[in-house]
Amino acid sequence: MDVLLDQVKQLATTLSEATRRQFLNSLNHLVLSLETPNDTVYRYGHMNLQTAAIRIGFDLGLFCLLSEASGPVTAEELSQKSGSELQLTHRILRYLAAIGAVGETSANQYSANNVTRNLTEKLVEAGLSHYLYTIGPEYAALPDFLKETKYRNPVDELHTAFQYAWKTSLPTFRWFSENPEHLAYFNEYMALRRAPTLSWLSVYPVDRELKNSDAENSSEAIYVNIGGGIGHQCKQFREKFPDVKGRVILQDLPHSIAKALHTPGVENMEHDFFQPQPIKDAKFYFMRGVLHDHPPAQARRILERTKAAMGPQSVLLIDEMILPESGVNLQAASIDMTMMAVLAGLERTEAQWREFLGDVGLELAETFLYDPVKYEGVMHVKLA
Repeated sequence: MDVLLDQVKQLATTLSEATRRQFLNSLNHLVLSLETPNDTVYRYGHMNLQTAAIRIGFDLGLFCLLSEASGPVTAEELSQKSGSELQLTHRILRYLAAIGAVGETSANQYSANNVTRNLTEKLVEAGLSHYLYTIGPEYAALPDFLKETKYRNPVDELHTAFQYAWKTSLPTFRWFSENPEHLAYFNEYMALRRAPTLSWLSVYPVDRELKNSDAENSSEAIYVNIGGGIGHQCKQFREKFPDVKGRVILQDLPHSIAKALHTPGVENMEHDFFQPQPIKDAKFYFMRGVLHDHPPAQARRILERTKAAMGPQSVLLIDEMILPESGVNLQAASIDMTMMAVLAGLERTEAQWREFLGDVGLELAETFLYDPVKYEGVMHVKLA
């Protein structure tokens, strides 16, 4: 068995990202095929406990201590360094080893493994904190919420599992503004997650489109990032095309613009995308991860406001997940369910995007996938 497992590990190091994902999926299906009913109970029943234990590991600094060590570390050493009582430290480590978060080398010694090292990443800590403290209660509320609504697909952002869980009438993002600790977890996770190594700029033919642009001086808008947060996308665009004439504009609500990057050649503008778009006839209107945050009626309103500002040569670039018709992976399906629970939003297939845009009088002309493993792509949309 050990020889077979070593061969599997060796093979895994040679795989592409897409093949690695398929490999993981196949192995997971194999594991699930061996489960007993009790195995299934414990696997699902203890999922929340796993996240809680990981949070405790963060708080005690266990993952960093193990990852920075040159070899196995005893429970006594970790107890002294973390300030946790020895017996409690040992129980926590024993559980973390059981779920694969750390390695157990002997009865009293622990070491870092691949997952341990993953858990030292700021992105991972921010994401798991956000899911534990903010999203977890909404997952727990979802069954009762759907039962109460007689299992109707949520379409109202003011009537979701989010309001049900937190006993609030506020929309999600306004609630965040009144709960700064939760907002901090969310902002840190989003800031780290949305600094991708893969970008729409790697696949979209910007040069081709700019050749067809009438922008001849710096007063005309070339790129407007709608709901662009603190400006990472604008920064990437300006760095990739430093000599392009025309205005590059970041738009978002005041609290985001107040924290926005000050990138040379980028204008930071306060704007609510539910209100009329003040920048007319721009070449590119760009939005990343905006529409999936909203139920259909509100997403439609955002599109209508943008469409009203577009000129004949304007292009709307929508950077979102584009789900396949079947075989959606666990990560994407989970995000779709989360959007439903929190915001009454959703992820869409290409056919659903095409239909939705068509209903607003827009045409999906081309699709450019830049991260096929995560189904991320940018859609080239024009006036119908």
